[in-house]
Amino acid sequence: MTDRDAATDRDAATGGDAAADRDGERAVTSPGGPHAPAGRAAAGTGFPGPWVPRAPRLWIEIVLIALSYWVYSLIRNAVPEQRDAAMANAHRIWSLEQSLGIAVEDAVNRAANSVTWLIVGMNYYYATLHFVVTLGVLVWLFRAHSGRYAAARLVLFSTTAVALVGYYFFPLAPPRLMEGGRFVDTVVVHHTWGSMASGDLANVSNQYAAMPSMHVGWSVWCGVVVALIVRRRWVRVLAVLYPATTLLVIVCTANHFWLDAVGGLLCLAFGFTTGHLVYRTPPWHLPRLPELPATGRVPAPAGRHDR
Repeated sequence: MTDRDAATDRDAATGGDAAADRDGERAVTSPGGPHAPAGRAAAGTGFPGPWVPRAPRLWIEIVLIALSYWVYSLIRNAVPEQRDAAMANAHRIWSLEQSLGIAVEDAVNRAANSVTWLIVGMNYYYATLHFVVTLGVLVWLFRAHSGRYAAARLVLFSTTAVALVGYYFFPLAPPRLMEGGRFVDTVVVHHTWGSMASGDLANVSNQYAAMPSMHVGWSVWCGVVVALIVRRRWVRVLAVLYPATTLLVIVCTANHFWLDAVGGLLCLAFGFTTGHLVYRTPPWHLPRLPELPATGRVPAPAGRHDR
């Protein structure tokens, strides 16, 4: 390599890092230069795990995500609706929360329901952002952080898959359907659409799949991934506020108990554990860019702060 070629490579690497910095994303550090040799956990690659990130293909990802969500919905809604067991479990959860002193969901639900514009907005939040934000984060990772995309996607898919186990073995009625409870079904009362298990959509959805809460699981996944990759403070603040707001919404709309949220967090912990077993590191520690097909080389892994 000539001195001019070496200088060009250095300028390209510096320019890429600067562009990432301008975009408000944490730039990739390269202790041994902008690229490291490829290999499956080969010595000197800098990769702690057995899998080297590859560039994802758009059409494969579209098919995979669509098929995965279809299978998830099919299995979730095919789980037999065990009404008696779901009601009994709801009362058990409610009794447990009362013993823990955290059974305030009914008061929160009624207070939010008294403010029409607020609860109507929450109904639409519950119905839409769950999918829109999660898909948006996936698209952002695919386009801007393709080296981290597959690992983050694996975490999300593993989280969702293990949730199906909870739906099958622990049918649970949401608070708004619990017999004897003082909860308000805000979708029915305000004639909005905000839940597949309320109103006209109840017949095509499993109404007793409240544990675990994937609204919480997915929103925390979004928040963690974004907050630990992006550098701009205001974006990181929004990333933290999103799951916190989601938790408030699921309680105000009486779609979940507090403990359903805990179940969602446990599923997410399983997802991150699965990702760590495969990649030996969390997604934000992987290189921003995947293997370079022309050279067979990959960018060096990012540090914890990705500076």
